[in-house]
Amino acid sequence: MKEYIETGKIVTTHGVRGEVKAEPWCDEPAFLAGRKRLHLGTVGNLVEVESGRVHKGMVLLKLRGVDSVEAGAALRGKVLYVHRDEIPLGEGEHLIQDIIGLQVFDADSGERYGELCDVTHTGANDVYHIRFPDGKERLIPAIPQVIVKIDVMGGRMDIRPLEGLFEE
Repeated sequence: MKEYIETGKIVTTHGVRGEVKAEPWCDEPAFLAGRKRLHLGTVGNLVEVESGRVHKGMVLLKLRGVDSVEAGAALRGKVLYVHRDEIPLGEGEHLIQDIIGLQVFDADSGERYGELCDVTHTGANDVYHIRFPDGKERLIPAIPQVIVKIDVMGGRMDIRPLEGLFEE
């Protein structure tokens, strides 16, 4: 597992006082906006965040020492990282990057369905994309009735598909 998590990328400047606009690469833009410090461009290049706010799905950040449009423009394209220990996870919660690639099995029969290859966020719940051995991608709702167990360290997810879920 990665120790540092990519959480966004600076895409442009905002205003004339050095604020930058970042594209969030996390579930909620508010997560990125609420950071007090970020690693900028490379792990180890720690910067303090003076303020952050969500604006039209993007995140506006004021970074300490970045006080002009020119200084902000110099950061365009830089990736923003957060240390894994600074990400609060509740019981049974996982980072998406930790579950991508898990092998997916039937919880009852042990049959291997395929590999978890993507996650889509919807209003009600996440949807997991499973790539089957035939190359087809099938979707399952990430709900407790379907997801029986996730073992990140073991590289495995056990599911109990709803009736008819994988039928064509």
